[in-house]
Amino acid sequence: MTDSEFLTLADTTLYAISTALEQACDISDLDVECNRSGNVLDIEFIDNGSKIIVNSQAPLQEMWVAAKSGGFHYKRVGARWLNTRDGTELFAALSKMVSAQAGMTLVLKDG
Repeated sequence: MTDSEFLTLADTTLYAISTALEQACDISDLDVECNRSGNVLDIEFIDNGSKIIVNSQAPLQEMWVAAKSGGFHYKRVGARWLNTRDGTELFAALSKMVSAQAGMTLVLKDG
């Protein structure tokens, strides 16, 4: 994939994560604040002050996630972002991370 294609895809992915979290807030007791600055999405959990940071790494063509549970790298394989270590899908992993930090079960969907 070209750098331009990656940047477009990364931007779309960050937007999809933010939108999924907004929808989760609308239908649950989740209280998060999403702030985007360039290629970085900062997800702050209002109740406990914890954060999850998602950002794109253009030189490596990866999406990186930093959460309480650790740091994770995701590479595009076909139509999905997959963890470079264990193969888990980005939105499935984010669902677990958000659930753990929010203290409630949530499922985030891409699109």
